Amino acid sequence: MTSGMQTTKRVISTNIVVRKTIRELRKAANQNNAAIWDYVAELIERPRRLRFAVNVSKINRYTKPGEVVVVPGKVLGAGRLDHPVTVAALGFSEQAVEKIRAAGGRVLHILQLIRENPRGSGVRIII
Repeated sequence: MTSGMQTTKRVISTNIVVRKTIRELRKAANQNNAAIWDYVAELIERPRRLRFAVNVSKINRYTKPGEVVVVPGKVLGAGRLDHPVTVAALGFSEQAVEKIRAAGGRVLHILQLIRENPRGSGVRIII
């Protein structure tokens, strides 16, 4: 007879890039005492259906020119961007890449941003 309690199984991504990204984020957080990377890793560890998808319009609304933002998920192309920003994410739609570059911004994978800014200083998370 069972007690009726269910145990939840921890979901680990099968996507090797996502797993490597999480590992590198944790490593950067520990080596550089940067809590931001730990938090981003936590958000990426969620099941894919619970990860964030952020539109370019939201990035436009919550950033100033020249800012660096991290999206722990995918950036989608809805809306417009009227100032240059550096955006790091797990993935981008083609339209989002075009709009960010057209505004004079940069598109990076999160791993590239960790190499450029291991401390995570000045980085804003948009979810």
